[in-house]
Amino acid sequence: SPGFPEHPNEAPAFPSHSPGFPDEKVHERGFTPGLPNSQHHAGASPAPALQHGSPPPSGFRVPLTSGAPFPSPQQAGSPVAYDIDHSPIFLGSALFEKSVHPCKIAAALNPPCRVPYAGTEFEHHGRFDLLPFDPNTMEWLVTSHGRIPPGKRPVEGGYEEHGAKLYHALAQVSGVEVPGKTGEHLGGCNVAFGGGEHVFRENYKIL
Repeated sequence: SPGFPEHPNEAPAFPSHSPGFPDEKVHERGFTPGLPNSQHHAGASPAPALQHGSPPPSGFRVPLTSGAPFPSPQQAGSPVAYDIDHSPIFLGSALFEKSVHPCKIAAALNPPCRVPYAGTEFEHHGRFDLLPFDPNTMEWLVTSHGRIPPGKRPVEGGYEEHGAKLYHALAQVSGVEVPGKTGEHLGGCNVAFGGGEHVFRENYKIL
């Protein structure tokens, strides 16, 4: 299945961590991580309500790195879910050298960025983006089997190494809603929770 090594007896080949802020040429398949360079400085207010114009396909994002201070509530926006300990969970995308994966971000975790990958809750160190949820331009829709609801444009959350697009998903695990990734090629959604990767084929949500 997608994300798992071809040979089960071998250790999973995890993606390489992105060192710092990669140049745009690394991510040239239409995904636009982070904010315009003019808004990378301290004091920027990237909350969706403060942006002007229509959002890009990947939404207005807050660029972050492991170990950096977590953004203010004004920047991060409202949580999309709460963990089992009631701590807030946000949408994110983890930037690797050859791919970008939708993930969950939790300030209470160290590191805060967790990616469903190779059957595990992969702890990402390096560059990642937080996507503030904007109810004025975004909605969660129930779907199954990797389908994109007719007439809707999903928010682009990233892409695989081979170029297939990935989108943000939300599924329920042990009574907790968990953000993750979906794609037409995945045939469902994958989320990271409790140290593992959980796969859902039906009745999850796409952003």
